[in-house]
Amino acid sequence: MTHDANACGCVATDHPGAAPLSPEAALELLLKHARPPTEIVELPLNEALGRVLASPLISPIQVPPWDNSAMDGYALRGADLAPGGGRLRVGQRIPAGAVGMPLAPGSAARIFTGAPVPPGADTVVIQEVCRRDGDQLILDQTPAPGANIRRAGEDIAIGQEVIAAGTRLRPQHLGLAASVGTATLPVYRRLRVAVLSSGAELVMPGQPLGPGQIYNSNQFTLMGLLHALGCEVETLGIVDDTLEATEAALTQGAAQADLVIASGGVSVGEEDHVKPAVERLGRLDLWKIALRPGKPLAFGHIGDTPFIGTPGNPVSLFVTFLLFARPFILRCQGVDAVQTQALSGRAAFDWPKADKRREFVRARLRGADDGLPWIDLYPSRSSAVLSSVAWATGLAVIPEGRTLKRGDTLPFLPFSELLA
Repeated sequence: MTHDANACGCVATDHPGAAPLSPEAALELLLKHARPPTEIVELPLNEALGRVLASPLISPIQVPPWDNSAMDGYALRGADLAPGGGRLRVGQRIPAGAVGMPLAPGSAARIFTGAPVPPGADTVVIQEVCRRDGDQLILDQTPAPGANIRRAGEDIAIGQEVIAAGTRLRPQHLGLAASVGTATLPVYRRLRVAVLSSGAELVMPGQPLGPGQIYNSNQFTLMGLLHALGCEVETLGIVDDTLEATEAALTQGAAQADLVIASGGVSVGEEDHVKPAVERLGRLDLWKIALRPGKPLAFGHIGDTPFIGTPGNPVSLFVTFLLFARPFILRCQGVDAVQTQALSGRAAFDWPKADKRREFVRARLRGADDGLPWIDLYPSRSSAVLSSVAWATGLAVIPEGRTLKRGDTLPFLPFSELLA
């Protein structure tokens, strides 16, 4: 993907006096820079799950293709029955996959679910309200005209748009495409993302820990999040805490990927080299966001390649990825709808002290018999407690400048949507 980072018209927010952007403004900035891949591949349905449809799917047929029975029962002509029911001769049997003969006057056809309704029939009576006496069908009531018939084209019409371009394909989309006879779909190629970790204290799992060292959990969190979005992931490993090594890794990532993501090194410490390295190689358009956790989120470009720098604390990385990197990546994949619909719940806690920043708190929904579910918070607000995001089922949103009392309503962002 190509982009002139210096032509965006955005004002970088990395100077010391810059006010943090609101979460809405930060996300809007990222999405303005998102450019989907232009390369399109044609994939068979069994390989298209999770991919993004590049052009709309238009149905070449109608579904159902003909009037068919919605139930097991008997197809008949309503005019052949007197008020209150009557008797009809059963003249034919039509299972699914077979085609019946035109219905003779005064007769009925034994019919099964999905079978075409024979010409002349206008009603299907379910077998549970019928009686048989040899070849005679006995009805004690008059059926409603048109009952239990699925009409041709009532689901999908010829020429109807079945799936819109920009749709991330779910299992139901694949079934829908198959239902109109489509064997392959045009989808955008996968987004290529290069991932690097910054920090001399990091060690890969499986290696012994030395003094002052920790395991590099962020790399695996990031890789999991990216793979869940269908990205191709290139890992650049753990980068030495020097400006030169950081520049080299960022340059390598930008050359081979559509997006570079770094964890750690985006703050202002003497050992935080990612931010100055990006500024030397390109441009930073965003640095500070008014939220907790995850205030230092970097976004910019290395040459023409977009760059996202997440905080090093594992919870901050997880939250900022879900709120900002995920919608940016989805838009870069060609997805149109990238916003997550929040649920509502009741605070099972008091929040007596307002914060200047919006807080996204790890939380769980708990069912209630008397209305909205309750929202329980994880006991610790520390952004270093990675176990909290495994405990949680979503994020409770505490608006900036607001206090809460138990029972107050607030938004809840479920992981079932954010991680899908």
